[in-house]
Amino acid sequence: MRESLSVRHAVALGLAQGPTELLPVSSSAHTTLIPLLLGWPYAKLDGELRKSFEVALHAGAGLALAIEMRGELAQAARKLDRRRLTTVALSLAPAAIAGLALGPTIERRLGGPRSIAAGLAGGGVAMALADARPAAAGARGHDDAGPVDGLALGLAQAVALVPGVSRYGATLTAARARGFARADAQSLSWHAALPVMLGASALKASRLIGHRAPAGGAAPLAAGAAAAFASTLLSARFLRRRAGALAPWSLYRCLLAALVIARRRAQ
Repeated sequence: MRESLSVRHAVALGLAQGPTELLPVSSSAHTTLIPLLLGWPYAKLDGELRKSFEVALHAGAGLALAIEMRGELAQAARKLDRRRLTTVALSLAPAAIAGLALGPTIERRLGGPRSIAAGLAGGGVAMALADARPAAAGARGHDDAGPVDGLALGLAQAVALVPGVSRYGATLTAARARGFARADAQSLSWHAALPVMLGASALKASRLIGHRAPAGGAAPLAAGAAAAFASTLLSARFLRRRAGALAPWSLYRCLLAALVIARRRAQ
């Protein structure tokens, strides 16, 4: 008999979605690891229910972020010229191509706790190294981004399809490595991540069309999506103007990875 997803667990995971989506720690990793570390039967759920639930979480988070950033997005759209349009396209294309070609394979082969722990640790180390560059008076700003920067962000988002790497963490790493100041790297990362987040949710949802709806899944899906929407909206309003050092998040990622490996060995 398949386990069912409780509304209580769905709400808890939805509340975790907001901060983990907007911090460089991987929301998808936490959706898998929180139940693992707390002993919830999430891994035993029907596969279609898990996929549907994760789509609901990302859709709720993406909608909240779009609402919070609507002014910035409208302003950016008014400034679009050929150079900026090329930059945006290059920031989206690698992740879109990789998601279409490799998405299901990555989910099937790299979605386990050990590979997630490797993604957390590896991404954390890369992020710390990129952020360690000394502050410079000539650090680049958001409006300095060009096509090469867009391609760097796009490749980072493609790499972030690997569970545990973190879309936000990967784009922050790329932007800092390209010389952008922390606040501008954060702004670029949020702008680059939103279309990919919404597009990935739509792609995954389209792949679920025609599948049998999981029994008893409507209530937890709705509860999780609502919790993700609320937690993302609140988190965005708190975090969007706070761009600090990335070293604490790198350390957190490595410690979480070590905890997961230790837990797996103990089992």
